Order: sequence, then structure tokens, then C-alpha cells
Amino acid sequence: MNVLTWIANNIFGTPAILLGMIVLIGLVLQKKSTSQLITGTLKAVIGFLIINAGANIITSALNIFEPMWKEVFGITVPPLAGYLGQDAFNAKFGSAVTLAMSIGFLINVLLARFTKLKYIYLTGHMMFWTTSIFAGIVVNTVGNVSFWPLVIFLSIIMGLYWTIQPALTQPFMRKITKNDQIALGHTSASVALLGAGLGKLFGNKENDAEKLKVPKGFEFIRDSNVITALTMGVLFLIGSLIVVTQGTPGAAALVKQAGQQNFVIYSIIQSLTFAGGIAVVLVGVRMFIGELVPAFKGIATKIVPGARPALDAPVLYPYSPNAVTLGFLGTLIGAVIWLLVLGKGIGYVFVPTMIVLFFHGAAAGVFGNATGGVRGALLGGFATSTIVAWGQYLMVTNLITKTIPDTAMWAADSDMFILGPIIKFLAQILF
Repeated sequence: MNVLTWIANNIFGTPAILLGMIVLIGLVLQKKSTSQLITGTLKAVIGFLIINAGANIITSALNIFEPMWKEVFGITVPPLAGYLGQDAFNAKFGSAVTLAMSIGFLINVLLARFTKLKYIYLTGHMMFWTTSIFAGIVVNTVGNVSFWPLVIFLSIIMGLYWTIQPALTQPFMRKITKNDQIALGHTSASVALLGAGLGKLFGNKENDAEKLKVPKGFEFIRDSNVITALTMGVLFLIGSLIVVTQGTPGAAALVKQAGQQNFVIYSIIQSLTFAGGIAVVLVGVRMFIGELVPAFKGIATKIVPGARPALDAPVLYPYSPNAVTLGFLGTLIGAVIWLLVLGKGIGYVFVPTMIVLFFHGAAAGVFGNATGGVRGALLGGFATSTIVAWGQYLMVTNLITKTIPDTAMWAADSDMFILGPIIKFLAQILF
């Protein structure tokens, strides 16, 4: 158990190491030279770490954006009570979660080897959080669960999910990437598919976000870096102007974060920082994919013939960067609407986690654009906020009230909200 826990934490729990090992194994199986082994492995790891660095830059900016707009709308989140919390849950069920994650990955590899679903899920951090949330739902549903029944149940569920999810999104991935080399391995799959469906029904695929026809004087908006900076700049500017006119303690605390700098200027810098984070992610994706895809052919031909790596959502962004921005914009509009509807209608304070909304809304935007152009991208984003808002309400108030509702507010994702009721139903039947 100690060995399995160490492997789960240090290999599966450290995506850069896991993916570096995958690249190394793939190159070894292709009998590459020592120089190629070192170069390919290190460039893949460095590329992935660049993606993480970009994601951290994005996160730092969103950590200002989220409380700013909560303050604008006067949102206060009441403290939850009577639940275990993530630390206590990990202490009691963490071993079952890590073991289930390891066995689930093995099941994924075996299914890829012996079925037509040739996808290997490589988004390690999503493996951990999805398994944790599903474990929380099971324990919340049936109370204390014996170790091995919980491990077996979670292992089978996760192994199936990590195999089937990339297969469901792959038809659209082929359309987006114009090849069949990589798959999507991320918990935004449900909203991505929903975005593609809405785009097909209500959009116009001829009006591709990447081919926007604009007057000559406005051609700058075709640059994804520029349009991202402008969009976020406007949102940060409006939010900061409202905050500085408020005399609430929350507003004062936000303004204090700017130090000696004017808060409006500070906020504009944060919007540009966000755009810079997106640019960094795109650089990392290109380097990472450039090494992973050729190396993965060694695994595909030797261990799992025909297998494709299922990867994190940012692999989509270079293929349709304008759709990323439109998807996020649609998500923001929806988040504001649902925040007000839930708060005023049923008294639930929706916590719009901007990290989830951005990465999931961006994926849905790219899928929506593939089938419905600009309108599809915006609808995909709006669908994302709808799933996240109502899913969070259902999860926190019904599915996971006694275990880790605090975690569900910031670590639960679109697929978890969609699959959560199914996990509860299965737990009631099997335990």
C-alpha cells in the first residue's frame, strides 16, 4: 500500500513526471539514440511545465477577477457546516482514492489494448480530483464504506470513464485538429459535446471565429492575444471602477492588494497578465505536443497498437484561439446571469470559480466553433456556466453535503456534475 501510495502521489500525482515517462518509454520502444531520448523527454517535460506556468499566471489574475466581481454584485458566501472537509476526508479515505486511481489507470490501459477504444488518459491532476469527488459522493450516499468495495467500485468507474470519455469527443477532435493523433482527456468533455451540439443546431459553421471578417482598421481583433487582452481589460476596468467607489470592507481589502499602485491601473495590468498567461500556455502546448505525439507512436505500435494520448484541455487552444476567448466570454455572461438567478430565486450563492469557467468554457468554445462558428463558441460558453452553476448547487446541497462540499465548490468540474447523480444511483444499488 505504501508503494502504491507513493506511485500515485509522485507519478500519477505529478503530471510532468508521468508524461515525461510516457515520452521516454515511447522513444525507447522506437530505439531512438541517447541524444534523442534526452532531448525528446526533457523538451516534453519543459513544454508541459511551461503550460503549467501559463496556467499559474492565468490563475493569479483570476484570483483578483473573481473576488472583484463578487464584490461588485455584493455576493457573500455563507460558511458550510457539518462536513468532513478535504483534509479529514483524505486522512480517512485517501488511500482508497489513490489506489483506485492507480488501478483505474491500469484498467484504462487494458481496455485500450484489448478494445477498439484506443485512448490512454494522461491528465493526472484530473484523475485525482475526479476520483476524490466520486469517492465523496459514494461516502455521502451510503455512509462509511469498507476499503476494498470502495476501491473496486471507484477503479471500475474511473477506468471506464478515462477510456470512454476521449472516445466520445474524438469525432469533434478530428475536425478541430485535422488529424487523429491526440484526444481530449479532461472533465470538460460534457460541455464540449454540448457546445458542439448547440453550435450545430443554432450556429453557422461558415462563420468561423478564426476567419472573422472585420474592417481593415479593426484587423487587430483577429490576433488572439490582442482580443483576449481587450476583452479581459474591459471586464477588469469596469469591475475595478465599481469597486473603488464602494466603501465596503471587501472593497477596501481588494484595493489594498494593489499596494502603492492605483487599483484601476493594477486591475488593467492583471488583465494583460491574464492575456500573457494564455500566450505562455500556447507556447508550452506547441513544444509539448511536438515531442509527445511522435514519442507516443512507440507505445501505440508496441504496447497499445493504435493508441492515442488523451490530454488536458489547453491542447485545444492553438487550433482555435479566438474561439477560446469567445467561449470564455459566453461563460462569463452566463455566470453573471446564474449568479443572480440562483441567489435571488432559491437563495443559493453560486461560487463562480473562474479557473473552472475559463478552462471549460474555452474547450466548449472551441467545440462550438467547430460546428457553429462564432455563435456556437458563445453558446458553448453559456452552456458551460449553466452546467457549472446548477451542477454546483445540486452537488453542494444534495450529493456531497457531509463529505467534501468545500472541495466541490472549487475542484468539481462539468463532467463530475453530470455524472454525480449516476454515481449516487449506482452507490445506492451496489452498497
